[in-house]
Amino acid sequence: DTLNLRSRVMSSIPNASTAAATMTTGNTTLDSLLALLTFTFAQLERIFYKVPGSAVLARYVRSSHQNDPGRTVLELILIAFAVRTLMQSRSRDKSQGKMINFTEKEVDELIDEWTPEPLSAPLSEWEQRELASVPVISGPNGPKPKLLSTGKTVVNLASYNFAGLAGNEHVKERAIETLRRYGLGSCGPPGFYGTIDVHLDLEKDIADFLGTESSILYSQGFSTISSVIPAFCKRGDIIVADRAVNFAIQKGIQISRSTVRWYDHNDLRSLEEVLISVEKERRKRGGPITRRFIITEGIFERDGEMVDLPKLIELKHKYKYRLILDEGISFGSVGRTGRGLTELYNVPASQIDMLVGSVANGLYAAGGFCAGSTTVTEHQRINGTSFVFSAAMPALLAVVGSEAISYLRNTPSALAALQENIAAVRAVLEKTDGITLVGHWASPIVHFYLKTHSPANGATNGTTATVIPPPSGPSFDYESEEKVLQDIVDDALSNGVLITRAKRLRGQEMVETRPTIRIVVTAALTRKEVEKAAGVVRSSVGRVLGKLKRA
Repeated sequence: DTLNLRSRVMSSIPNASTAAATMTTGNTTLDSLLALLTFTFAQLERIFYKVPGSAVLARYVRSSHQNDPGRTVLELILIAFAVRTLMQSRSRDKSQGKMINFTEKEVDELIDEWTPEPLSAPLSEWEQRELASVPVISGPNGPKPKLLSTGKTVVNLASYNFAGLAGNEHVKERAIETLRRYGLGSCGPPGFYGTIDVHLDLEKDIADFLGTESSILYSQGFSTISSVIPAFCKRGDIIVADRAVNFAIQKGIQISRSTVRWYDHNDLRSLEEVLISVEKERRKRGGPITRRFIITEGIFERDGEMVDLPKLIELKHKYKYRLILDEGISFGSVGRTGRGLTELYNVPASQIDMLVGSVANGLYAAGGFCAGSTTVTEHQRINGTSFVFSAAMPALLAVVGSEAISYLRNTPSALAALQENIAAVRAVLEKTDGITLVGHWASPIVHFYLKTHSPANGATNGTTATVIPPPSGPSFDYESEEKVLQDIVDDALSNGVLITRAKRLRGQEMVETRPTIRIVVTAALTRKEVEKAAGVVRSSVGRVLGKLKRA
């Protein structure tokens, strides 16, 4: 037994030596592999840092991982998913794992059988009629344009030409000179290479005209107010706005993602109640004081009503709100020289934090502006989306705007003539049976709606002159009234007067206002011409409503 044990021990010694040798060889191989990997990663790192911007990316990944490791894991998962999606074929038969091959005959048959879906729903009979009724102007627009279909000259009470600048010969000559000097387009956004000296001149002219520190120019009228609002109002801020603000303001409020409180249309008592309730809610929940804004229009595009600016500013100071005032209609049409509500009510423009106006409406050019302090305007040069990402307006339109301001400064008689024509139009239409006029006496846009409600609703004659329905909902037949109003528009056009229905985006706007006809008064016509045109509209109303009564 002793000899057997010794022989087994002696025989195991070579085996142990072999195992040790094998282990040493394995460690050497592993060290070589690790060294190779380390060298490879070092080479990749060196190549990576040679790429421009790689240091910024590495710093971002490092700081992101330190602050939130879970985010790093999530990003890796998303990257892996994106790579997998890109590499995965979408025309593969999963059951066979092979590509589906079609013959040319099969491809042709599939194409013949395919019927594309329409890009939009077919037009209804009413939509077809509405599209066909749009008049086409031959030649330049103005107070008396010529229709392409008939060749007749009509009186234009549909276009925004408040001060009569359309067709002004001096302005036209300056525009042609600018076109020859600068060309047509600006070829870039204002913040890059789109700003020209005439743009800066117009901004300075607007600021001097209104009496503000500074102004900023936007190339599109609609996007001006819808960019100004989200430039200052953010998530968590409070916006108190009129229920009847125009669609551009609605989109700006929506983009801002702020907390919104609405008050009744042009009712400053309702506004004050909302301001009080907002403060009570804040104190009740013990929340911090956030940025707060009041947003409204000077003259409302929907119905021509005018806000009481002195009272509005009083509430703004009392409850410590900032005021964003849209003077898209009132600028260039109200006040002795067209400076808007600030001139009409003798209120310093500095009392309004952001004064927004339309260069397209008031100055008969294009675009819009925001006037205020230098801090307000300079902030928008980085944060105003429409200013940053839209091409600057053509130089000739900027010159037209500056010339229009000079015209308003030196020709106050134009605004006096405009107010006389407004009074003449209202005097004729107020005597018209079957319609109700709405809006302020100084507003250059005059709206009227049908006094008798649709019999389908069982309603009686309206007594409140407003196009905004109560919160309980409208009590009129929208489609029926639209068709009657279009008949009036068509009849007036056939008798030489161009007017239009106030067009709305049904289903997209916050409030569905009552259908109206909108008349735009201009200083380019004489008082007799305006009275005659208003008489034609009055006769058209009588004829159309008379046919309805007899039917």
